[in-house]
Amino acid sequence: MEDIYYSSTRGSETKVSASEAILKGISEDGGLFIPNEIPKLKCTIEEISKLDYKETAYTVMSSFLTDFAEEELKNCIEKAYDAKFDTEEIAPIKKTDDAYFLELYHGPTLAFKDMALSILPHLLKTSARKHNIKDKIVILTATSGDTGKAALEGFADVEDTEIIVFFPEDGVSEVQRLQMVTQKGSNTHVVGIEGNFDDAQSGVKKIFTDKEFGDKLKENGYRFSSANSINIGRLVPQIVYYFYAYGSLCKKKEIECGEKVNFVVPTGNFGNILAAYFAKNMGLPVNKLICASNDNKVLFDFFKTGVYDRDREFVTTISPSMDILISSNLERLIYLVSGRTPKKVSQLMSELSVNGKYQITSEMSDKLQDFYGGYATEEETKRAISKMYNENDYLIDTHTAVAYSVYEKYKDEKNDSTKTVIASTASPYKFTNAVMEAVDDKYLNCNSFELMKKMSALMNSDIPAGIRGIEEREILHKNTCKKDEMKNIVEKFLNL
Repeated sequence: MEDIYYSSTRGSETKVSASEAILKGISEDGGLFIPNEIPKLKCTIEEISKLDYKETAYTVMSSFLTDFAEEELKNCIEKAYDAKFDTEEIAPIKKTDDAYFLELYHGPTLAFKDMALSILPHLLKTSARKHNIKDKIVILTATSGDTGKAALEGFADVEDTEIIVFFPEDGVSEVQRLQMVTQKGSNTHVVGIEGNFDDAQSGVKKIFTDKEFGDKLKENGYRFSSANSINIGRLVPQIVYYFYAYGSLCKKKEIECGEKVNFVVPTGNFGNILAAYFAKNMGLPVNKLICASNDNKVLFDFFKTGVYDRDREFVTTISPSMDILISSNLERLIYLVSGRTPKKVSQLMSELSVNGKYQITSEMSDKLQDFYGGYATEEETKRAISKMYNENDYLIDTHTAVAYSVYEKYKDEKNDSTKTVIASTASPYKFTNAVMEAVDDKYLNCNSFELMKKMSALMNSDIPAGIRGIEEREILHKNTCKKDEMKNIVEKFLNL
């Protein structure tokens, strides 16, 4: 099998191995690592349909992580997808009247981020061993709500690592906040910033690309890596569940092997739907990738006009993990549709940094035909939750509801009867107030923890172990900072 190498979307680094790209997290020029080619799947779709989740993971991931020995990668997969998931399937599919919901929230933190962040620590440790790295690895991460807890869960007490998570103090749900600030682990650090997710993400990127600070780290025996989807070690595991979902539908005779399907993905940072795009390019039979946004509809406008413009009002919504105006992973797509031209990517990213927007060429826009962009307002999101519950007796969270609402609009607009899978990215238990209030306004003014019990009764299921009794846990992380103080607080945690 031909080796896959990684280069920066902005051109300064080429021919980096997968393990090196995972260790670095982000390129020194601020670009993101991307494979020199998207490999084709090594087996047929029919063969994929006969595999379980772990086997699918090995088949897909081994195509990208070519410097990992079979034993190394299988060991990572075995440790990642184990009893920490509350279902043997790992990512089960729920059929409703007009769609299939791919439930990606059965891991320990109740969000799709577990699908990749359960394996990233093992990939990172294996990569460090391969390169004889003795430095302590510092995982520096910004979160809009779900990545933070999933990363903390994955890296807590992992030897020779520290993890620092920044989150927008007023931009996450109460359950998300408590999941993070009650996190145990001698190597865990959590900080609420006075700002939004974009401020946290920009601050983290700035620290990553601060060469002087990087030198200071090395002198003290540290090196940075990332648990955000800017890390290729986060993105590659996300490709797996699109193949697994398709294989499951084949196995259940819901589709014929080879039949095309649509995927609807609620996204803000663009990583989750980019993974689906990679899957399509590997050979997965995909008709359309439907990109679902909330009121922060920067991606919707981009697909409609070819202009990416973050210079707009930031809206705090009931789907906070999508409250993002700078979609970092879009840079990888821009690189691909530019014909792998780092000079063009650097120009556009510079325009975004200086002017707050950029416009792609008509030739680049022509290469975006795989995508359809849509968005849902707050009211439409609430109606989608209510409709799904009342018509199918099925509760979905606010992010999944954005996707379902966009899917309904897409069907009406395009009259497309292709079978469709909706990525269900979080458990409704993480957003109890918004979900229950959408079901019935009698739940207004109840607190999150009362509503968990009521939701449990509605769903006829136990409150998931990851959040059961969370309101009674000790608050262990009380740090806050302004967005321009992030580097100072990193120095403080690392005693630099």
